[in-house]
Order: sequence, then C-alpha cells, then structure tokens
Amino acid sequence: MADRPSAREALALVADDFDELPYRSREPVPDGPLAWPGYDAARARAAERTGEQESVICGTARVEGTRTVLVSFEFGFLGGSLGVRTGDRLEAAYAHAREHRLPVVALVATGGSRMQEGMLALTQLQRVARASALTREAGLPRIAVLRDPTTGGGWATLGAGADVVLALPGAQVGFAGSRVRPADADPAAYTAEAQVAAGAADAVVRPEALRETLGRWLRLLTRPSAAPVPPPAALGAPDLPATGWDAVRRARSPRRPRAAAYLDAYFAHRVAIGGDRCGGTDPDGMLCGFGEHEGRTVAYAAQTGTATRPAGYRTAARLVRLADRLGIPVLTLVDTPGAANDAEAERQGAGAAIADLFGAVAAARTPVTTLVVGEGGSGGALALAAPGNTWAAPDSYFSVIAPELAAAILKLSPAEVETTADRLRIRPQDLVDLGVVRGIVGRPV
Repeated sequence: MADRPSAREALALVADDFDELPYRSREPVPDGPLAWPGYDAARARAAERTGEQESVICGTARVEGTRTVLVSFEFGFLGGSLGVRTGDRLEAAYAHAREHRLPVVALVATGGSRMQEGMLALTQLQRVARASALTREAGLPRIAVLRDPTTGGGWATLGAGADVVLALPGAQVGFAGSRVRPADADPAAYTAEAQVAAGAADAVVRPEALRETLGRWLRLLTRPSAAPVPPPAALGAPDLPATGWDAVRRARSPRRPRAAAYLDAYFAHRVAIGGDRCGGTDPDGMLCGFGEHEGRTVAYAAQTGTATRPAGYRTAARLVRLADRLGIPVLTLVDTPGAANDAEAERQGAGAAIADLFGAVAAARTPVTTLVVGEGGSGGALALAAPGNTWAAPDSYFSVIAPELAAAILKLSPAEVETTADRLRIRPQDLVDLGVVRGIVGRPV
C-alpha cells in the first residue's frame, strides 16, 4: 500500500487546479449503522493516516483545458471501500456533473464494499449505478481510470460501467478481490492487461501519459455536432472497373489501401476503444474510436479487410451507441469479405452480434456516413453501412454475397463465376445506378 499513490497524488497526475466539492455529511452513528465494534476507531485511524475523512474525494478541475468532475479513491482509507458516506459523495458528484454539464472522470482504487456497514454498504452500488445512469442519459461522457487495485463493486459500477475504461499498468482489476477468489486462480487474469485483452477495458496507459491521454479523450468526447461528415477521399485506383470480376480483383488486391491508411489520412489524431464488454475483441478485423477531422470530433468504426468476428460487430455497435448519446457524428468504413462463419463465430453469437449492429445503426439519431473502401461482402458488410448515406471508392464492390458463393448457391460451374459477378451488378457504378450508394468518391487533387 505504501507504493500506491494517494487519492490526491492521483489527482495531481491529471490536474493542477482541483477544487473539492462541499459535502453535506449525515450525522455519524456510533460505530456505524451495524454498531460494529471498533468501527469508529478504525475510521479515526484511517483519517489520521491519510488526512481524509472518507474513502473518496470529489471535485472539479481542468484536465488539459476541459472542465471535469473528478472522483478519486483513497485506498489507504479502509481499502478504498464504499460505505454510506462514500455513496453520499459520489451521488453528489454526479449530480454536480449533470447540473453543470460536465464530464466525469473516476480515478478508481477500491477493494469493494465496506464490511462494517453490511448490506447498507452494498446497496451504495445501486445509488452509484443510478447516479451514473442519469449522467449517461444526460449525454455526458464518463471515463474511468483503473488504479491498483480496482475490485468488487467499484469495478462493477464506476469502472466497468464507464464509457471509456483506461487502466494503469499492472493494476489488479477484477470483480473478485485477492482474498475471495479461488486459491488456484491464475493471478494474471486479474490484471489491467488481462481486462484489455478480454475487451473489458480500452487501453493501458502509463502514469506519465495519463494527463495527456485523458485530455485528448475529454476534448473529443465533449464536442457534439449535428451535421453529417463527408466521406474520405479515395486513396486507391482512380478509374472504375470494367467488369464485375475486375471490381472483385481490385478490391481483393493486397496493394489496395486499407482502413488504417484511410483513418490516418482523414484524422488529425485519433484515440481507440477496444473490446465489446462481453469478453471479446477483434483488433485485426474492426478498428473503432474517435478522432478529429477539420476541427470536429468524429466517431469511426472501420473494417480492415478480414472476416469480421462477432466481437468486432459488438464493439462497433458499442461505438455507434456511445457516439449517438454524445451527439457525435459517425464514419464507418466497409471492407470485409463477410462475417466470420466458422464454428467458433457461431458459438460467439455471430447472428446476434450482427443484428445488434444493424439495430444500433438503424436507431442512431446522430448522422452516420459510410464509405465502402474494398470488399462489401453480404450482410456482414451491410450491417456497418448507413442507409441513404453510403458512398463507394473506385476500387470497391458490394454484393449480396461473394460471386464464388453465389455461383455455388445457384449450382453454377466454377467457370461461370466471372459471369455471375457481372450479373450481380456489384461495381461502384452499378451500385450508384441501383441506388444502393449515393456516389463514388474521387481521389484527392
């Protein structure tokens, strides 16, 4: 514990002008609501040791220029545990954020609920969840920074429930704390790095980079705009394909620009979210995050040219819904031969994941712009496409299914695959004629 930064040291990592919120403390009950022997003495020792009166301090500060409500846990005060007075402070902090339209950053370090207050301590999680949900519904971003340790109800509410979850290297993170997990449990599973790998957190951030990283996230997430964004300029071939099979060959070419090239050209800078919050990631198949384009914040979800995994679809749906709540326009890049169709993908809920993304895009009130940059393979590609605002690059195609599979379904010979590609009318110019896409983007001048 001596090596763990205090609550105020954690605040100093990210801000210099912290102004603590006033607290309306309830009258203390001797030894707490359960009359737990020695509880008052334990609190007094914790206060003397830490200089704090509770396990959390709350206030406002500017983080790299963005005014923010900051919540910081003091692990030295009874293990950063949540009690009734902790709930009072957290509830008041979220209320202040809603009243003043401020984002919330929680610097979490807690062992869970406070044993000496029993079920009254545990029910503080409901209060925290309610306060956080109201702030979410108000369209205000919530960011969590997982310090060491982040376990129990604090992880399951303030931590895992945030819009963006960052973690410090090596932090112990998990619902089960070290004293209650199975004796043979792998300790590596209860780390910040493991939570990122499992899709429960977005990134591990070094302490020296935390202020800059938080500042960038806060700037991006607090700039809503109502107008749709333009599609990116084409980066590949400028001419249109002569035949349907020519369109397929060009879209499948390894020399064609992929999502990363388009995102780098479109954004001045960007930050990534990772994971579907259901135990999965698809870093090789779907890139999601927020970036700055011509002074505006834009959310992005981009397929990379591989078969998209269920976790990729769920991550994209999470991205679209978050952007929608915050009033941030979305750019999607379509590029996949289709959804992953192996047995593991089915076990991971491929159909439900694709349906979830279709629903997120369909329900979005924020404008969504789509560019097909390569292969548009069936429903696995269409799920990411904006109805009425999809564009195509010259070296792309969009098809009900890959021509080879269409020929197989229709019981045609392999020799008829190229003819099938023509009949499907999958070239960019065909898609314009059919009204499937709005237009074909040109190369930059």
